[in-house]
Amino acid sequence: QVQLVESGGGLVQAGGSLRLSCAASGRTFSRYMMGWFRQAPGKEREFVAAISRGGGNTGYADSVKGRFTISRDNRENAAYLQMNSLKPEDTAVYYCAAGTDSSWLRRNRNEYDYWGQGTQVTVSS
Repeated sequence: QVQLVESGGGLVQAGGSLRLSCAASGRTFSRYMMGWFRQAPGKEREFVAAISRGGGNTGYADSVKGRFTISRDNRENAAYLQMNSLKPEDTAVYYCAAGTDSSWLRRNRNEYDYWGQGTQVTVSS
């Protein structure tokens, strides 16, 4: 089992940057694929980015490709989401999630087993 805690959210102006962190408990963090999702008010939770257990494979939603970077440090039991060139439409609660690793990157929220409590990101125009 894995417990996840996000941090790093906040209020930023459009064009600015934030780095989200996801701290994981347990010794099995390196076995899991990690994903970041977000949910804006009135909208469904959507995929943002995912990274394989070893970090060698990453994938992004088209809306964030080229602006966001997902990474992980298995020695520190942590995953990260570097967000640059932020836009007002990036405003949402951001969640990290852990799922069973596979040969393909999981983009469906139903494929992830463990979730953090979320961190709010607000981008002002």
